[in-house]
Amino acid sequence: MSLFKRFFNKEKKETLDKGLEKTKTSVFSKLTKAIAGKSRVDDEVLDNLEEVLITSDVGVNTTVKIIERIEERVARDKYMGTEELNRILKEEIAELLSESNSGEASEVEVPQVQHKPYVIMVVGVNGVGKTTTIGKLAYQFKSIGKKVVLGAADTFRAAAVDQLTIWSERAGVPIVSQGMNADPASVAFDTLQSAVSQDADVVLIDTAGRLHNKVNLMNELAKIRRVMEKVVPGAPHEVLLVLDGSTGQNAIEQARQFTKATEVTALALTKIDGTAKGGVVIGISDEFKIPVKYIGVGEGMEDLQVFNKFEFVDSLFAEDA
Repeated sequence: MSLFKRFFNKEKKETLDKGLEKTKTSVFSKLTKAIAGKSRVDDEVLDNLEEVLITSDVGVNTTVKIIERIEERVARDKYMGTEELNRILKEEIAELLSESNSGEASEVEVPQVQHKPYVIMVVGVNGVGKTTTIGKLAYQFKSIGKKVVLGAADTFRAAAVDQLTIWSERAGVPIVSQGMNADPASVAFDTLQSAVSQDADVVLIDTAGRLHNKVNLMNELAKIRRVMEKVVPGAPHEVLLVLDGSTGQNAIEQARQFTKATEVTALALTKIDGTAKGGVVIGISDEFKIPVKYIGVGEGMEDLQVFNKFEFVDSLFAEDA
């Protein structure tokens, strides 16, 4: 449909198509079975479709919402052929993503703020690709001419500090670090002071994600926010929660825990290329009403893509020529 096609950057879209291939293959094979021998969308097709969406990690609540919307359309139109199901699914899922303000942009951008720099506090449990996401974002912000500073405030693990240092070197951006066991809030404070003195455009602050003790996590994140606000009024401007898309429903549970621990304003879903669970992007975005901002579909620096809902839905449901 022209609504979808006009947004596409060819190279980016090809990477996204490849990254969603496992999910698409899984969804399509299930959809084919769901409508086998049927010419119209009836109750049995809808029951089968419900199972397809749930087993594709879209999530129960979001699946029910999608099915109800399609039921309304069937009732309104009186007749709906199964050949229309793909188009209808694309439209309804794009609409759901719109309701959570998930993106229409195609490239990284830095919102204007009253007091520079634009500060992004990055949260998420260990192993989801949080540090890698920070490194790739730093590289992409720098590639559009922005001055970037990293802050190593995940001081609970020495490996986290070392890993972020390696990424700062790869991306060619400065890092502020006090090593393992330093006070995370102190690191954040120093990072913002350094960024202000350098007239930086963007700051990315890495934080520890220890969900086994949520009270400590909440206190730590609240303290980091307080000290940043003292240096840059309004900071952090964005709290980015990084989730491993390949973990499916576990990612939804992590989102639930982190949204209780702090105010999350944006999501990054990583490792989508290695899984058939890409449907989790739809469920998380809908359930928490938090926009998906980035999606990881490969190992390369450019393979952390700015999430575009039209491109995503088209790649998920595009019929092969």
